[in-house]
Amino acid sequence: MLSLEFPGARRLVDEIDRAVSQQDETAITDALRTALCRMIRDESVRLPDCVFERANDHYARRELYRSEEHGYSVIAMTWGPGQGTPIHDHSGMWCVEGVWEGALEVTPYELMETRDGRYRFESRGTMNAGRGSAGSLIPPHEYHTIRNPSEDSIAISLHIYRGAMNACSVFQPTDGGWYARDERKLSLDRTH
Repeated sequence: MLSLEFPGARRLVDEIDRAVSQQDETAITDALRTALCRMIRDESVRLPDCVFERANDHYARRELYRSEEHGYSVIAMTWGPGQGTPIHDHSGMWCVEGVWEGALEVTPYELMETRDGRYRFESRGTMNAGRGSAGSLIPPHEYHTIRNPSEDSIAISLHIYRGAMNACSVFQPTDGGWYARDERKLSLDRTH
C-alpha cells in the first residue's frame, strides 16, 4: 500500500517491485539502479511537495513507501546546503541511492582494521553524483558519507533499502586516524 500519493507513485513502485524480484543482491541492486535512473528522468513521476522542503538543522528523511510484500522501504532525503553525514553503514542491508535533484558528494570507505573497539577506514575517493545518477551499496561494502556541496541550494535523493532503515552505525574520528562506533536511531520527518 502506498503511504503517500504522488504523480507516478504506482509506476515507481511497480518498477521497484520488478527489480527486487531478481534472484540475488547484485542482480537486485543492478536492476534497481537502472530503474531508479529511468524514473528520475521520467517527467510523469513527481515526488511530493514536502520532499522539496528542507530542515534547517539536519537532512530530512521522509518515508514514501514500505512494501508489505517485499519488505523494502523508499526514503526521500532532502539535503540543505552543506548538510551531510559522518561515515556510516546501512546495518548490513543493501541500498540503492539516486540523486533526484541537485548534486551530492558520495565518499565510499573501506574498513581496513578494527582494534579495541576502534575502526580504521580508507577513503576510496569522492564521487560527484548529479541528477539522474544512482549507485548501490552491498555489505560489507556499505561504509560511506554523503554531503550536499552546494552553498545555496538543496539536493534530493531517493534511497531504496532492503528493509526498514531505523538505525545504523556512525563512526566519529578519535585520534591517529581511528574512529569510534556509535549506534544512531534514525527518525523520519513529516510527509504531510
